[in-house]
Amino acid sequence: MLQLYSYFRSSAAYRVRIALNLKGLKWESIPVNLLEKEHKEKAYLEVNPQGLVPALDVAGVVLNQPLAIIEYLEEVHPKLALLPSDPIAKAQVRAVAYQVAMDIHPVNNLRVLKHLTEGLGLGDQAKIQWLHHWMTIGFQALEETLREYDSNGHFCLGRGLTLADICLIPQVYNAYRFDCPLDDYPLIRSVYKHCMELPEFISAMPENQVDSPLLVG
Repeated sequence: MLQLYSYFRSSAAYRVRIALNLKGLKWESIPVNLLEKEHKEKAYLEVNPQGLVPALDVAGVVLNQPLAIIEYLEEVHPKLALLPSDPIAKAQVRAVAYQVAMDIHPVNNLRVLKHLTEGLGLGDQAKIQWLHHWMTIGFQALEETLREYDSNGHFCLGRGLTLADICLIPQVYNAYRFDCPLDDYPLIRSVYKHCMELPEFISAMPENQVDSPLLVG
């Protein structure tokens, strides 16, 4: 069985959980508590020298980086394709996925936020302003991209569920968590609403993970 090193609130791990569910694969969650700094302990660094989640153990071979993991799953388990066969459509899907994973998410992840507060001494209000600033810039561009790509409001590109949706949903979940205003992004909100009605997305939600305080408690 596949083993996923994960943290319930990690957006990157959230993406991989969605992909595993969509592919119908059996997997086991191995929690790595980022708040308790378990990712910096020797035992985990031997699994993933980057000290990040997720990491996927495939029969003793550990893969890291969420998009690389998802594209591995796509190649080995092509059923329910997450990338179109047409080169232009494939590039468009990747463009949306990368906008989220490489432009919006990195400046809003936990280690950046911890450096803002613990390293630079910023207060909670400044941290929230930072989050809202970068999410707003990212979502403004992304909304225009979805409009340009003729999104139908069900999925990012309107051709069916793709890697783009897998990347978008965790980021929107984070935006709602931090009360980032999304009124100006009707397509993004519509795609989120539609995807969050699908069982594979529901079971991948942070609150439904084995290490969620809602379940642990």
